[in-house]
Amino acid sequence: MIADQGKSVIDLNSRSREIFKRIVESYLATGEPVGSRNLSRLLPMALSPASVRNVMSDLESAGLIFAPHTSAGRLPTQSGLRFFVDALMEIGDVSKDDRSRIEAEVRASGQQKTTESLLTEATSLLSGLSRGAGVVVTTKASTPLKHIEFVRIEKTRALAVLVSEDGSIENRIVELPSGLPASALVEASNYLSERIRGKTMADVRNELEAARLDAEKQLDGLTAGLVAAGLAGWAGDPDGRQLIVRGQANLLEDLNAAEDLERIRLLLSDLETQKDVIDLLSRAETSEGVRIYIGSENKLFSLSGSSLIAAPFRDSNQKIVGVLGVIGPTRLNYARVIPMVDYTAKVVSKLLEQGR
Repeated sequence: MIADQGKSVIDLNSRSREIFKRIVESYLATGEPVGSRNLSRLLPMALSPASVRNVMSDLESAGLIFAPHTSAGRLPTQSGLRFFVDALMEIGDVSKDDRSRIEAEVRASGQQKTTESLLTEATSLLSGLSRGAGVVVTTKASTPLKHIEFVRIEKTRALAVLVSEDGSIENRIVELPSGLPASALVEASNYLSERIRGKTMADVRNELEAARLDAEKQLDGLTAGLVAAGLAGWAGDPDGRQLIVRGQANLLEDLNAAEDLERIRLLLSDLETQKDVIDLLSRAETSEGVRIYIGSENKLFSLSGSSLIAAPFRDSNQKIVGVLGVIGPTRLNYARVIPMVDYTAKVVSKLLEQGR
């Protein structure tokens, strides 16, 4: 399920592993440091607080835990969290209740609605189930096209309306050649609609030059100019990617201190920087499973100390067309969220394969 990300290999004996697991699990549950006296009560084996402290000292030397304050308990480092997720955490399956909810709500959103509506619902659902922010990045250029129409809005400007087979609509403003008659708008619309139907925007972009030259041969100069302007309007958006974020308000819950509020402020600022978030999510498109980024492992979240769990989804041609996931604090419930993200991506892929 989890894509290989160069997993940490650290040799710990069974006693050290058990103590380290308890420290991490306590942190994920409460966000608070845990001390040797409390740990000695939680352990399945009989160990004195002094013995636990010795083990904790070794774990600290290995860079797995740290003391946030003098004489305080210990918290896992980001390297420690990575080691826990890669080597020690037991990932179960999605619960029956979560599975039913994901199936029902995502499928319901896919009935007679656009792909964007389906993905928006999946994002909102992940946000609600994880109490983090749900995110989706998708390539609009992957959706087959149906129709294009030019609508004059001013003497020298028109709205180019592009309709996809999934019902989604995009608009672009194009400049009209001087003296263009109304009939040219109809002629250009018909010419392009005939040639783009069933193709993706990526296909159209690849054929851009050939379509322009063909229009110059078949249409008069003014109409051919409008065709070229309409094609260029979408060709200027090379990636065609869109970012959907839902549930940012969840990130403001359960804040324990002023530094938590500052961390979330930085995270929300990161989410507003859409290009960086899109670039980060897009890396998960190269994997077959779930990708996990913890804190400073990615420069985007290095200041906010946040984590991202993401998985790709596919279209009817088994081509990866987007990534969905959850962003939240480093103390996300990884064991629950990882299979949840993976399962949601599979449900979305299945619906896209079936044409919803």
